[in-house]
Amino acid sequence: MYQPLADKIRPTELDDVIGQTHIIGENGILRRIIESGAIPNMIFYGPSGIGKTTLAQIIAGKTKRRLYKLNATTASVNDIKAIVSELDTLLAPNGILLYLDEIQYFNKKQQQSLLEFIESGKITLIASTTENPYFYVYNAILSRSTVFEFKPITPKEVEKAIRRAFTICARDNKKKIILEEGVVEHISFACGGDVRKSINAVELLCSAGSHNDEINVTLEDTKIVTQKSSARYDRDGDAHYDILSAFHKSLRGSDVNASLHYLARLLCGGDIASAARRMLCVASEDVGLAYPQAAAIVKACCDSALQLGLPEAKLPLAEACILLATAPKSNSVSAAIEAAMADVEAGRTGDVPAHLKDAHYGGAQKLGRGLTYKYPHDYPGNWISQQYLPDELKKADYYKEGINKAEQQAKQYWQKVKNND
Repeated sequence: MYQPLADKIRPTELDDVIGQTHIIGENGILRRIIESGAIPNMIFYGPSGIGKTTLAQIIAGKTKRRLYKLNATTASVNDIKAIVSELDTLLAPNGILLYLDEIQYFNKKQQQSLLEFIESGKITLIASTTENPYFYVYNAILSRSTVFEFKPITPKEVEKAIRRAFTICARDNKKKIILEEGVVEHISFACGGDVRKSINAVELLCSAGSHNDEINVTLEDTKIVTQKSSARYDRDGDAHYDILSAFHKSLRGSDVNASLHYLARLLCGGDIASAARRMLCVASEDVGLAYPQAAAIVKACCDSALQLGLPEAKLPLAEACILLATAPKSNSVSAAIEAAMADVEAGRTGDVPAHLKDAHYGGAQKLGRGLTYKYPHDYPGNWISQQYLPDELKKADYYKEGINKAEQQAKQYWQKVKNND
């Protein structure tokens, strides 16, 4: 029976697991928990292919518990009941360890069906998810579980698994493997930290390169097998929002290289719209009045990108990205509107002053509307002092000029005009 190479070389000891040293390295908290034998209910959170299933199997072996694996995309409450029926039998003398993959696909009722048994300790639950559990797992499960975040694995760490996979392929096929220079390094980078995907690539390359007594693995074949696989990108997943957040914060922080990096990741995922939307926001939120023209320029670049489509869209988007990252920054616009909206949302509004009310109708004068309004253009500097805010807010001061050339020049201009009044 065929067994995938990734399963064949799956580690059985903690020391052989690639990555996750922050929790299972020497003196790591999860290592100490496993070695104690007192395994709590846990949620493993992180990208696919980085050792969540492997670690669950190691835990089952160390604690001598029967391991059941369910995938929430296909499992049902009946599957859980079938597992429960084996409790306290010879099939599971030491209890059951239930590994529930992709728990985010279980609805509330399905997740609640687990509660009775994980509370009693008869079932130890290890749930895994690629999505943020605090968004997708119900509180009743979360409060009874410990969340461990699994980190992406570095290319250097993945290289160890790749070389081991090639060694085992050579042994199983009883052939010598000849690797063209750069093959291992390319797989480790192209598979985006997904060990399982890297090993699958090795298996495919060994099958395709087998000739007589040798297996020749070329860099060209490697690039074909691993193309696009490094783009670990899901427009509805955590990675999408993490990249967008990093992109926005890099633009705000004026790091042009980081900004271009995250833009490239969005574009490699084919996501023009999200990149454009985020940059349009930055133009007003973070650059704002320090360089008011940025909004118009970025809008033109984004419109061009949407009309061009990829790959050409990368040029105007990169132009907008570099402009925003290198532009002077001011959040005075954002701070001002937030302060004004806070008053309105809190009910601090008041009546519009009578001299500002609409006076373009018969009877307005009898109501006292617009009688004392002063038309600014009739006065020097096109300005005259008069009250515009409601009485309750007449001392409100929402806008604070940013410390940049454009806003400071505007401030000086109005100080000069108003002081001449």
